[in-house]
Amino acid sequence: MAVHDAYLRRTPYELTFPDPRTADDLVAAVISEAQEAGVDPADRRSFVVLGAVGAFLRRLQPEGRRPEAMYDYAMLLYHAFRFARTGARPLLVTETTARALVDEGERVGSVEAPAPAGYAQLPRNLFWIQPTPTDVAEPVDGLFWSLGEEGLLHILVVAGMRDDRPGLVVVPVPEAPWGDAPSWLEARIRPEGKDFATTLPGGELDVLYSFLAAGEVLKLTARLFARVQARPDTVAEGISGSTQEERVGPIPSALPYQRI
Repeated sequence: MAVHDAYLRRTPYELTFPDPRTADDLVAAVISEAQEAGVDPADRRSFVVLGAVGAFLRRLQPEGRRPEAMYDYAMLLYHAFRFARTGARPLLVTETTARALVDEGERVGSVEAPAPAGYAQLPRNLFWIQPTPTDVAEPVDGLFWSLGEEGLLHILVVAGMRDDRPGLVVVPVPEAPWGDAPSWLEARIRPEGKDFATTLPGGELDVLYSFLAAGEVLKLTARLFARVQARPDTVAEGISGSTQEERVGPIPSALPYQRI
C-alpha cells in the first residue's frame, strides 16, 4: 500500500471552506455574534450554540446524514474556525518522522504546542482508524488540535479523505488535561500488544499503524509536539507549486505549510 508524504495534500479545512472568502465571512460573523453575546468563541460549548454556526452547519451537513452526526460536523467546524483564526500553517509529518514517533518518541520533560490550534497531516495510508465497531477502517489524513483556556486539549481525527469519493470521516477525541501531556510520551495504552500496532489484515507487511484508543492519539500528538520543540531544525518550509507528482498523485493543498 503506497504511503504518500511528498507534499501537503488537500486538507479538511479546504474541504470545509472551498472558497477562502467563506471562512473569512464565518470567522467575522462568529466573532461579532460572540462579542454581542459576551461569550468566548474559543469555548466549544459557546461556539456550537451561535446562530452563525448553526446556519453554516445546516448547509454543510449532507442530506440523509443521521441527526447525531451534527455533533461531528460541529466539531469539524469548530476546529476549522480555530485553525483559521490562529493563522497557523499545517504541519506535514513525513513517513520517516511518523515512524520515529511511533518507535521512539522524544524524551523531554515538557511538551509545548507549536500553536494554540492547528492541523497535522500524517502520511497517507500509514495510520488507520475504525470510527465505530461496525464501520470499516479508514486511512487517517491527520489531526486537528485546539488548546482551550480551561487547560484542556481538544483533538479531532480526520479520516476517509479520498479523491474518488466526496466527504470525510471525523472522530472526536475526548478532551484531555493539557498539563498531563508529558505523561503521554511514554504511556502504555493497550493492555495487550504494542501501541499503534496495525489491526488491518496484512497490515504488518507494510508496517502500518492503527489507532484503537484515544490514548494513542494523545500519545502521538504529544510526541509530535515534543519533537517540534526539541528539534526545530527539522521543521522546514514546504515547497508549493504544481509538480508532475502533484498532477498524478493526490490533490495538492493550496495552503502554505511546514514539513517535519
